[in-house]
Amino acid sequence: MDRSTAGAQSLRRGLQLLRLLAEHQEDGIRLSEAMAASGLQRSTCHRLLACLVEEQFAERDAGGKVYRLGVDAMQLGFAAMRRVPLVDQCRALMQRLARMSGDTVFLVIRQGDHCLCLHREEGPFPVKVFTTDIGGRRLLGLGAGGLAIMARLPDAEVLRIYERNAAEYAQADFTRERLLRAVHQTRAQGWADITDTLTAGVSGVGVTFAAAPGAIAALSFGAITPRLPIERKRELARLLRQECPAVAGG
Repeated sequence: MDRSTAGAQSLRRGLQLLRLLAEHQEDGIRLSEAMAASGLQRSTCHRLLACLVEEQFAERDAGGKVYRLGVDAMQLGFAAMRRVPLVDQCRALMQRLARMSGDTVFLVIRQGDHCLCLHREEGPFPVKVFTTDIGGRRLLGLGAGGLAIMARLPDAEVLRIYERNAAEYAQADFTRERLLRAVHQTRAQGWADITDTLTAGVSGVGVTFAAAPGAIAALSFGAITPRLPIERKRELARLLRQECPAVAGG
């Protein structure tokens, strides 16, 4: 990615902080944490956050210590969700996969420590699986698409994500060791496989592709567990691995 645009340093730093705010939207992020994550000096980080607050792209809590995305940032996000180029690129394929499989197909993309659901298509099977809504987020590693994305990361980064979100992983009954085992298995077989991970009776299969330089997305199937014995999981994984390169232009 070209980082040489003249005169854009302040804008780039502000965008870096916006991404940090998005990654920590649930609990918020303190100035000291934003400094550590961004590498910015205290005065620079404080000045940029203050500007984002003034322009309503960020907000502070009542105590003035924790920052989150503001109203204007949310409005931009909602506007973008109405027409996402990647969704346009994947929609026809997802509809075809949903018809062929009978099950629900999800498109997710990495957003910090989470994956964001950009789109889903329902298959004709009468029992639907809606484990996440369009615009919904969940931690990497918990869903089939998020696990496929996480497996593309080095172990050191996987562990940093776990440490930052240990309490939430614990709620999903994921220890550090269990997460690493799932990541290593995904790398070894080339596709993600989940069974009853977040929702009892629901399983999934996921495969990644390059959505853009430096951006990894995933397509996944979700279905009730009886519909996904291991033989059918392998079949659906082969189908996804066959079709995803076409989406990525490969």
